[in-house]
Amino acid sequence: MTDPHNELIPFEEALNHVLEYCQDYGVEQVGLGESLNRVLAEPIEADRDFPPFDRSTKDGIAVNFKGMQLAESHLKIQGIAQAGSSQITLKDDAHCIEIMTGAVLPENSDTVIMYEHLERSNDNFKVHKAVKKGQNIHSQASDVAKGEILLPSGTRITASEIGVLASVGKSNIQVKKLPEIGVVATGNELVEVNEKPLAHQIRKSNTYSLTGLLTDLGILSESYHFKDDAESLKIELEGLLHKKDVLLLSGGVSKGKFDFLPETFAKLGVEKVFHKVLQRPGKPFWFGKHVKTNTLIFSFPGNPVSTFANFHVYFIPWLNKTLGLSSARITVFLKESVENTTGLTLFKGVRVQVINGQFEAEVVQTTGSGDLVGLTKIDGFVQLPSNTKLEKGTLVPLVPTKTIV
Repeated sequence: MTDPHNELIPFEEALNHVLEYCQDYGVEQVGLGESLNRVLAEPIEADRDFPPFDRSTKDGIAVNFKGMQLAESHLKIQGIAQAGSSQITLKDDAHCIEIMTGAVLPENSDTVIMYEHLERSNDNFKVHKAVKKGQNIHSQASDVAKGEILLPSGTRITASEIGVLASVGKSNIQVKKLPEIGVVATGNELVEVNEKPLAHQIRKSNTYSLTGLLTDLGILSESYHFKDDAESLKIELEGLLHKKDVLLLSGGVSKGKFDFLPETFAKLGVEKVFHKVLQRPGKPFWFGKHVKTNTLIFSFPGNPVSTFANFHVYFIPWLNKTLGLSSARITVFLKESVENTTGLTLFKGVRVQVINGQFEAEVVQTTGSGDLVGLTKIDGFVQLPSNTKLEKGTLVPLVPTKTIV
């Protein structure tokens, strides 16, 4: 195996090393309204039977099946059962009670006949279609019995799960705690979004992309901008290492004379796991862990596409494993032949379409790792192995960056 402390390790090794550093940030309690996309840290049990009573699934009449068969041709209406009202009793087997969908089945009744199969005459109903005993009834505990596990610990909470949580009275839920994250951009060339850049300057974009990606994952973060100055970088980063669980940085890890981050990390006691990966984009990616605070450092190259790709390729799988979630493996068919003549794993931006029931990926041509606009045109990155020509129709892994319909 390649020594991770040496430069230029294969992509698969780099990803495996990142996943070895999954963390446990503990548990916290959140309100039901704040639980969307969080991960359950407790099993959720049914606090009562589901449904909690025999209920009607149709608007119509409730009858005693045996009594109805012995009755004359007309069933006299005894009363009405409304959803939300307490149970009433069918006192005469030869009578009926009007019943609404969701209402408690009256005592002494065992069958519901929908209005469409009835004919009304004054205070009586006549049945004009065959009836099966027990029809149109949702029986008590037929879905779930009290005490059964509805949602196991480790479940990601979506809108469906929120409905279940509400139904069992869980106004507060134990969830896995998310990491505290700082997003850092470095570079003297960066100015604020509301500023007009000079000819040698650019507006900050990577921090906004990263904070947006984190927000989409339900993680609130704080963003920072540090100048390319070794001394001030050390001071600023030292403070963040004691405040944050994870730092996501962009820029400052290549071989330029002002790329001070690797040596600054070393001075601060951050243990380098690896620096530089046999991949494109994102080759100078630096990953490490601060020994004293256990803060993890994902230090991405400053080019926008490199930062964006590395976030999806490394950070999201790490977060999923940290939260106990699996990362879905998605594959797509190449819509055209693609050749990788390099010794690197390539991540090519693609547009994905569903054609004849299968996902097909078309490579989107861009101007390089600085092409921000190109990122808006892709649905993800296909992973291409080194020194390989892949023919049209080849099945390849996809790292999605958008929801694939």
